Amino acid sequence: MSAGTGGGLLVAGTTSDAGKSVVTAGICRWLVRQGVKVAPFKAQNMSLNSFVTREGAEIGRAQAMQAQAARVEPTALMNPVLLKPGSDRSSQVVLMGKPVGEMSARGYHGGRQEQLLGTVLECLAELRGTYDAVICEGAGSPAEINLRRTDIVNMGIARNARLPVLVVGDIDRGGVFASFFGTVALLSPEDQAFVAGFLVNKFRGDVSLLEPGLDMLKNLTGRHTYGVLPFQHGLGIDEEDGLRVSLRGSVRESEVSSPVGEDILRVAVCAIPLMSNFTDVDALAAEPGVVVRFVDRAEELVDADLVVVPGTRGTVRALEWLRERGLADALARRAAEGRPVLGVCGGFQILGEHIEDEVESRAGQVDGLGLLPVRVRFAREKTLTRPVGEALGEPVEGYEIHHGVARVTGGTPFLDGCRVGEVWGTHWHGSLESDGFRRAFLREVAAAAGRRFVPAADTSFGSLREEQLDRLGDLIEEHADTDALWRLIESGAPTGLPFIPPGAPA
Repeated sequence: MSAGTGGGLLVAGTTSDAGKSVVTAGICRWLVRQGVKVAPFKAQNMSLNSFVTREGAEIGRAQAMQAQAARVEPTALMNPVLLKPGSDRSSQVVLMGKPVGEMSARGYHGGRQEQLLGTVLECLAELRGTYDAVICEGAGSPAEINLRRTDIVNMGIARNARLPVLVVGDIDRGGVFASFFGTVALLSPEDQAFVAGFLVNKFRGDVSLLEPGLDMLKNLTGRHTYGVLPFQHGLGIDEEDGLRVSLRGSVRESEVSSPVGEDILRVAVCAIPLMSNFTDVDALAAEPGVVVRFVDRAEELVDADLVVVPGTRGTVRALEWLRERGLADALARRAAEGRPVLGVCGGFQILGEHIEDEVESRAGQVDGLGLLPVRVRFAREKTLTRPVGEALGEPVEGYEIHHGVARVTGGTPFLDGCRVGEVWGTHWHGSLESDGFRRAFLREVAAAAGRRFVPAADTSFGSLREEQLDRLGDLIEEHADTDALWRLIESGAPTGLPFIPPGAPA
């Protein structure tokens, strides 16, 4: 494969959660293994799962994961606009890695979004000038005709940057042929000219049974299907649109390996409102013998060996929710009994004594759960850092994303937070990805819980993540028409693609 300069592709989807993020990552990993210098890009992302780059910019975790797939350092250029929902109607707007204010959906789509198109195109142009190929991810569906006028992430950017579009459909949901056809047929003739074809995701069974449908789809649309990717468990990494769990189901699609010791370890994660960076618990779920579940009822904490209160974009709202559902009392009982509780970021703030918030909720003075000697004041400027330190005798790395400033007045120091008994609190996301620290922490939890659990000595979260990314690359390499896909990236959409009526309404 020869590496063309400035090639590009937009991976769109028939729906949210069709698999755009993982397909983009898979294409990046396939390309970099072929010697192509490649970068990911998403113009506008709506997600509560975010990451801090080395230069202190906040971007979506999905783009950080895709950068890892491409073996490049993530930067703000790869996700210039990040929307972090704070309610059903408003989001914090993060521009080039820094928050610039809260905005309602009507206000954003009513004009602000169009103003950002220039910034988005400049970022994409800079990436295309640096890399051989840029693989862009769309958002939702390009056929959201109510939003087309202000679109800067799907067909708006495809047409402005002249990117070919590959539409991904999740066949596991059903209706994929109708979704493919309808997506194209609802676009204007000008937009349709950039839709090169389709990619089927999550297929189970004999591909030969699908082929007649693919032939009919080509006859109907004049467009090629670039591959049929089989369903595989455990590839839902760093999603942005959904939790991929039922509240009383195991985390992600992970399968729990047999424990090294005599016992398993049960971890319950409180599924608080506006939960953010729930990816923190992925490293726990990767440990053999650790069962991670998201819960929303007090009785589900009873048999847990560790309860995690995760981050949130609504600390005060989450605190109220915990009290309303009886979970706050259950956490207090655990603390009194010396049973392990871990609070991360917003969860850490919730475990403290007092919260002063005139920024996020504007609730003013609010009492926390009082389980840690911490007082929190929300600052208008957001803390975005990549701290490095030590805890439990092991090196630890993490990242911080928060408005709340914590003043710790007691306890034992723990990752810039504190520990009292078996209650632990820190602002550091990602700390559990540090293997030595995670094992030391789990040994402490097992001892406090009276479990004969032993952490595996050789579990490397980084290696497991690399294996997942390689599996994504393998899916593309083995099940996509890679020659046709490269021609698309290098040369753009084929000419003469037919128009499919009725097209977008005027």
